[in-house]
Amino acid sequence: MGKYLFGTGIIGAVISGFSLLRALREETFTWRTALAWISWAITVALAVGAIIDMRRIDQGKPVPADSPAARRLKD
Repeated sequence: MGKYLFGTGIIGAVISGFSLLRALREETFTWRTALAWISWAITVALAVGAIIDMRRIDQGKPVPADSPAARRLKD
Protein backbone atom coordinates (compact mmCIF):
# COMPACT_ATOMS: atom_id res chain seq x y z
CA MET A 1 0.00 0.00 0.00
CA GLY A 2 2.93 2.32 0.67
CA LYS A 3 4.04 2.29 -2.94
CA TYR A 4 0.65 3.69 -3.92
CA LEU A 5 0.42 6.34 -1.21
CA PHE A 6 3.94 7.65 -1.69
CA GLY A 7 3.71 8.11 -5.46
CA THR A 8 4.80 11.42 -6.89
CA GLY A 9 1.26 12.37 -7.94
CA ILE A 10 -0.16 12.03 -4.44
CA ILE A 11 2.83 13.72 -2.80
CA GLY A 12 2.57 16.65 -5.22
CA ALA A 13 -1.17 16.97 -4.64
CA VAL A 14 -0.74 16.98 -0.86
CA ILE A 15 2.01 19.60 -0.98
CA SER A 16 0.04 21.85 -3.31
CA GLY A 17 -3.06 21.38 -1.12
CA PHE A 18 -1.13 22.63 1.92
CA SER A 19 0.08 25.58 -0.12
CA LEU A 20 -3.48 26.42 -1.16
CA LEU A 21 -4.71 26.16 2.41
CA ARG A 22 -1.98 28.51 3.61
CA ALA A 23 -2.83 31.01 0.87
CA LEU A 24 -6.52 30.77 1.74
CA ARG A 25 -5.82 31.86 5.32
CA GLU A 26 -3.65 34.81 4.28
CA GLU A 27 -5.50 36.20 1.26
CA THR A 28 -9.05 36.87 0.14
CA PHE A 29 -10.93 34.34 -1.96
CA THR A 30 -10.90 35.40 -5.62
CA TRP A 31 -11.68 33.76 -8.93
CA ARG A 32 -8.02 32.85 -9.26
CA THR A 33 -8.16 31.04 -5.96
CA ALA A 34 -11.25 29.16 -7.14
CA LEU A 35 -9.43 28.11 -10.32
CA ALA A 36 -6.47 26.95 -8.26
CA TRP A 37 -8.76 24.77 -6.11
CA ILE A 38 -10.44 23.33 -9.20
CA SER A 39 -7.03 22.56 -10.67
CA TRP A 40 -5.99 20.91 -7.42
CA ALA A 41 -9.14 18.76 -7.40
CA ILE A 42 -8.43 17.60 -10.96
CA THR A 43 -4.84 16.77 -9.99
CA VAL A 44 -6.03 14.70 -7.03
CA ALA A 45 -8.60 12.89 -9.19
CA LEU A 46 -5.95 12.00 -11.79
CA ALA A 47 -3.49 10.82 -9.13
CA VAL A 48 -6.12 8.63 -7.47
CA GLY A 49 -7.14 7.24 -10.88
CA ALA A 50 -3.54 6.33 -11.63
CA ILE A 51 -3.25 4.55 -8.28
CA ILE A 52 -6.43 2.60 -8.95
CA ASP A 53 -5.15 1.55 -12.39
CA MET A 54 -1.77 0.47 -10.97
CA ARG A 55 -3.45 -1.57 -8.28
CA ARG A 56 -5.78 -3.24 -10.78
CA ILE A 57 -2.78 -4.19 -12.93
CA ASP A 58 -0.96 -5.60 -9.90
CA GLN A 59 -4.01 -7.72 -9.07
CA GLY A 60 -4.30 -8.96 -12.67
CA LYS A 61 -7.60 -7.20 -13.31
CA PRO A 62 -8.40 -5.40 -16.56
CA VAL A 63 -8.05 -1.62 -16.78
CA PRO A 64 -10.19 0.73 -18.90
CA ALA A 65 -9.05 1.17 -22.50
CA ASP A 66 -8.58 4.94 -22.05
CA SER A 67 -6.05 4.43 -19.25
CA PRO A 68 -2.37 5.12 -20.00
CA ALA A 69 -1.66 1.84 -18.18
CA ALA A 70 -3.70 -0.05 -20.79
CA ARG A 71 -1.31 1.09 -23.49
CA ARG A 72 1.65 -0.24 -21.50
CA LEU A 73 -0.01 -3.65 -21.22
CA LYS A 74 -0.38 -3.92 -25.01
CA ASP A 75 3.32 -3.31 -25.64
